[in-house]
Amino acid sequence: MAAIDSNVLKLAPEPGTPAYRMAPHNIEAEQSVLGAILINNDAFYRVSDFLKQEHFFEPIHQTIYDTAASLIRAGKVATPVTLKTFLPADTDLGGITVGQYLARLAAEATTIINAHDYGRTIYELALRRDLIGIGTDMVNVAYDAPVDFAPKAQIEDAERRLYELAESGRYDGGFQKFSQALTTAVDMAAAAFQRDGRLSGIATGLRDLDNKMGGLQHSDLIIVAGRPGMGKTALATNIAYNIARAYRGEIQADGSNKTVNGGIVGFFSCEMSAEQLATRILAEQTGISSASIRRGGITESDFDKIRDYSIELQSLPLYVDETGGLSISQLTARARRLKRQKGLDLIIVDYIQLLQGSGKRSDNRVQEVTEITTSLKALAKELNVPVIGLSQLSRQVESRDDKRPQLSDLRESGSIEQDADVVMFVYREEYYLQNKEPRPGTPEHEKWTTDMDLVHGKAEVIIGKQRHGPTGTVELQFEGQFTRFSDLTNDAHLPDRM
Repeated sequence: MAAIDSNVLKLAPEPGTPAYRMAPHNIEAEQSVLGAILINNDAFYRVSDFLKQEHFFEPIHQTIYDTAASLIRAGKVATPVTLKTFLPADTDLGGITVGQYLARLAAEATTIINAHDYGRTIYELALRRDLIGIGTDMVNVAYDAPVDFAPKAQIEDAERRLYELAESGRYDGGFQKFSQALTTAVDMAAAAFQRDGRLSGIATGLRDLDNKMGGLQHSDLIIVAGRPGMGKTALATNIAYNIARAYRGEIQADGSNKTVNGGIVGFFSCEMSAEQLATRILAEQTGISSASIRRGGITESDFDKIRDYSIELQSLPLYVDETGGLSISQLTARARRLKRQKGLDLIIVDYIQLLQGSGKRSDNRVQEVTEITTSLKALAKELNVPVIGLSQLSRQVESRDDKRPQLSDLRESGSIEQDADVVMFVYREEYYLQNKEPRPGTPEHEKWTTDMDLVHGKAEVIIGKQRHGPTGTVELQFEGQFTRFSDLTNDAHLPDRM
C-alpha cells in the first residue's frame, strides 16, 4: 500500500536539531492492516489472536484498531462511516480530518491476504520497542539504584520481564487442522514401537513404573511427593542416572543433535549440594554406602571401584544446579540456556517448596506456589520436556492409621494437583513400622517381626493422578544404605531351585 501522505503523521525535524534514533516502527504496515480491516472485517480475525492495541506505534492507529475491534466483537460492521462517530472529530492529522483519514485508509487498502504478515511486522517491531524499554530501564536503574537494591534483584526483575515479553502475544499458536495432530500422534506411536521397551515417553529404567506410565511423557509436569525419609530424592537421582546413562544421540542432516534414547538431564538441587548428589549416585552404583564414602571407611578395593565408576559417571549428560533460594524466573532462564547450549530432555526440581516466586516474597504462600507450579507446567510445554518436581506432604499424614498419602495431603494442594499431569507418592511402610518395635519376647514383637519381614526393602510408588493413564500402585525394591530403587523381583520370577 502506498504511503498516504508524506506529511501525514510525520514531523520534519527543525534545522540544526541533533540526530536521534527513532524507535523501530512501520507506519505503512499499520496503515495496511487498518485499511484491510476497514474494507473486510474478516481481516481482523487474521491478526486478533496476537495483535493488540498497544502494538501500534501511532496513538491514532491504536485508537482506530481498538474501536474497530470493539465494533467487530459486538457483531457490528467496522467501516469508515461507523468508526468516525466514535473517534474525536477535532483530531488534526496533518491537515485532514479523522473521517477523511479513515476513508483514505480504506480507499488505498489492497487486499486482506497480507494482513497476517503485516500484523506480524507490527508485532515484532513492538517487541523491539519493548526490548529497548527494558534495556533502557536496566541502564537507568543500574546508574541510580538505591543502596539497598541488590544487583541480583535487578537481574531477576529483568529476566522476569523478558520472560513475560517472550510469552505474551505469541503468534505461533492457534488452531491447527486435526489431521496434523493425528499425524503427530501416529508418528509418536511409530517411534514408541521402534524404541527399546516400546514406550511413548522416556524410560525411567524402572520396569513396572514404565509399564504403568509409558515412560515420562514430553511436556508433562510430574509431581513426586512424600514425607521426609520416604526416598523422594533417591528416586529422582535413580531416574536421572538411568536416563542419562541410556542417552544416545544422532546428528541430523541440519547439524542438530536428536536424542534417540535416554536423555540429557538438568537437575536443580535446591536442598543438597552437587557433591552430595554425586556421593549418592556413587553409592547407588557401587553398592558402597554413602556414609562410608563420606567417612572414608572404605577398603582399597572399594576405592578402586569408586574410581572406576567415577570415570564412567564423568561422561554422563547430567547437569546439576545447586543454587539455593532460586526463583522460578531464574530456574526457567537457566533451563532455557541449558536447552540451547547442551540440549535438554528432562528437568528435575528438588524440591518445589524451596523455590521462590518471581516477585517480592509474598505472605500468601499458596499464591506463590500456584505461580511456581503454573510456570513449571508452562516450561515443560515450552521446552517440550518432562519436568519432575519433588514436593513435601503436610503433617496430617502422620495422624492417620493408614499413612499412605492422598492427593489432599499435598501442601498447597490446589495448585499442585491442578497443574500436574502426574502425581506420584513415595511410601515405605518399613519406615513407620521400624519405629514401633515392641518389647522383645512378647507376642506383639513376634507379630511385628513377621510384619517387618513382609515390608523389608520394599517401597510403593502410588500414582494418585495420571491424565493419560491408569492410577494405582507400583512396588519397588529399596535399599536404604545405598539410597537405591530397583525393580522388585517377585518369587514367581525367581529361577527354579535345584
